[in-house]
Amino acid sequence: MLVHLKRGEKLYVNGAVLRVDRRTSLEFLNDVSFLLENHVMQVDEANTPMRQLYFVVQTMLMDPANAGMTAELYKHLAHRVRQTIPSEDLNGFLDTADQKILDGRFFEALKLIRNAFAIEAALFVADQGQKVEAA
Repeated sequence: MLVHLKRGEKLYVNGAVLRVDRRTSLEFLNDVSFLLENHVMQVDEANTPMRQLYFVVQTMLMDPANAGMTAELYKHLAHRVRQTIPSEDLNGFLDTADQKILDGRFFEALKLIRNAFAIEAALFVADQGQKVEAA
């Protein structure tokens, strides 16, 4: 896998943070867990249930030494999301993400959860519309 980085960009690789001082390309020749800086969510951006799940999975990827403990937090949050946002579409994403987490495929789980942001947003808008109509 070939990764192109701009000057000053950060790359998170197996728990290490790398920053390049000039435009460069890196080629990973074996299986490695990494996260590009533009995919890193800041804590203040984790302001919805799905974004909180993303942040937790991101933490597993960035801090593999504590991934087991963080996985327990993921299970708890995922369970709460299922209870508070009943949606077959969202549950489908979560079921697949759960399996990716169990398999240690954190980056793939992140992609799934990121794709579910739109479903969560649509459900929130629909819920807000129902509350307005009821008032």
